[in-house]
Amino acid sequence: MASPIDNNRNFKQTTQASRKTLVLVETAFLASTASLIWLINYYFPAGPILKLFFPLPIALINLRWGNRAAWMTTLVCGLLLSVLMGPPRSIVFLIPYGLMGLQLGFLWRRGASWLFSIFLGTVIGTFGFFFRFWLFSLLLGEDLWLYVITQITELTEWIFLRLGLLSVPPMWLVELFAWAMIIVNNLLYLFAVHLTALLILDRLGNPIPRPPAWVQALLDDY
Repeated sequence: MASPIDNNRNFKQTTQASRKTLVLVETAFLASTASLIWLINYYFPAGPILKLFFPLPIALINLRWGNRAAWMTTLVCGLLLSVLMGPPRSIVFLIPYGLMGLQLGFLWRRGASWLFSIFLGTVIGTFGFFFRFWLFSLLLGEDLWLYVITQITELTEWIFLRLGLLSVPPMWLVELFAWAMIIVNNLLYLFAVHLTALLILDRLGNPIPRPPAWVQALLDDY
């Protein structure tokens, strides 16, 4: 007959084995979910809707099981997308959205403020934007940044014309405007991701830090 100590030890071993199995199952499931969302959005673009969910599966696994499981999920996502779509598109997902999911999950798990997590996510998103342009420019043999500058120059000239300014905008102003648009776009994206996570992850039992008071007031009104 087993002693109480042996029974307790067996129970702990069984619990640990069950926990490891659950971590592996959820890691595989959420990695597949993240890859599938990216795959569907790539071939059947649905506007900005699916894009809001790119980093959330990785952030969710971090909230549930910690950093190690989140890194495993990110690695599995990269391997799956490399097989399904090729390494370049896999890298474009990992940078910035894989890193963004790791960052958001890490900060949310520690109760970081929205201001800090949005700021750091914006830095990662901006880096990812320029990394994507560098990678595709390298693969295509063309400087795609020049195309962006050309489009921003036309927009800046139109703004100058509407303001009654007949001078040609200087190049430093065009590049500053391009940088500002990229940063603002990432700020808005991270804010929308936080709102989406607030509405969804709370219902899954993995709440993120509470939003600023003015955001909560707006949500309460609706």
